[in-house]
Amino acid sequence: MTFLYSKKQVIKMLSEKVGMFLFLALISISVFASGEKPVDELGIYEHLDEYIPSDITLTDENYNEINLKGSIDKPTVIALVYYECPGICSPLLEGVADVITKAKIDLGSDYNVYTVSFDPTEKPKLAKDKKRNYAKLVKGQDVQNGWTWFTGDSANISKLLNALGYKVKKEGAEFIHPAALIVLSPDGKITRYLHGTYFLPFDLKMAVVEASEGRSGPTINKVLQYCFSYDPEGKKYVFNITKISGTLILFVALSMFIGLMVKRKNKNTHSIKENQ
Repeated sequence: MTFLYSKKQVIKMLSEKVGMFLFLALISISVFASGEKPVDELGIYEHLDEYIPSDITLTDENYNEINLKGSIDKPTVIALVYYECPGICSPLLEGVADVITKAKIDLGSDYNVYTVSFDPTEKPKLAKDKKRNYAKLVKGQDVQNGWTWFTGDSANISKLLNALGYKVKKEGAEFIHPAALIVLSPDGKITRYLHGTYFLPFDLKMAVVEASEGRSGPTINKVLQYCFSYDPEGKKYVFNITKISGTLILFVALSMFIGLMVKRKNKNTHSIKENQ
């Protein structure tokens, strides 16, 4: 049995099918590529324009107990790691050393860097050894006075991680954690998050300038964060095929829908002219 449809009916049916396809694509994107993560999920939950608590006490590499907020008198970049980390902490700290060297701002004068271990079992001696190693990677900057390495007890570390929105997970002797730098203003306000393990000198400079003025800025590397996700088992960032595929599906669906609507409009316009 053969069914015959007019061109108008065919276009109408195609429009309905593409519309349904677009609807399903939007649902897929909302499920796989967007939305808030559960608050207890591993990752970073940005607390821009919030202040760190005034009662956090840490110990520096020289065994001095320091009130964290009280010690901040200039823009301060915080790198959260643990010193015995076998994964992304080393690339992160190498990235910090590299950007300190390349950025056209003076460490210890224009800004400070604080490296903080979130492993409460690590002690100042280990922090001092790590500082000595990474200081060798920095050229032409005042590392001794500008880059401080901290340890702390579990209570103070938890306060800091919660204030910064930084979620880690302990598995055996290791921690699963994200990689980022967090920039504070001279009065302890969170003004910027720099995600990843590699940082552009321009990004750091702009973050420091904005922090010095108390201004928060949009997160750097949002596209990188969207396209890549942290793989706890491999201890590295991997391409997020689900998000990218979902985005491409939505783009194709939108293109098809818009193209069909334009074609339909042109056809209707042509038909009207022929009937006049």
